[in-house]
Amino acid sequence: MEEQTIIRSLAALAQASRLRAFRALVVAGPEGLTPGALTEQIGVAATSLSFHLKELVNAGLVTQERDGRHLIYRAAYEHMNGLIGYLTEHCCQGRPCAPGSNPDHSAAPSCITC
Repeated sequence: MEEQTIIRSLAALAQASRLRAFRALVVAGPEGLTPGALTEQIGVAATSLSFHLKELVNAGLVTQERDGRHLIYRAAYEHMNGLIGYLTEHCCQGRPCAPGSNPDHSAAPSCITC
């Protein structure tokens, strides 16, 4: 993933409403959400949400699809995983993280103890 893409993605997430919208879309899974459902879930006015969704789409973190009269927004999981991979690529000086060392998720790897 290119550095400018990483910067654009992180900048898009560096705003509370966009971060909440993105997290809600990640939780929603591949079915995605309509803007109306997102408005209800995160408590952002529809006009403001439209601006924030546009920023997330431009950053590549969210996709938009028309389904009849509705727009469906979905998290772009491949892009999200690429971003996370970029951020953790050289974690622990390239050594694998210790499985089970994350206190919040017993089976998930963590670098807390590295």
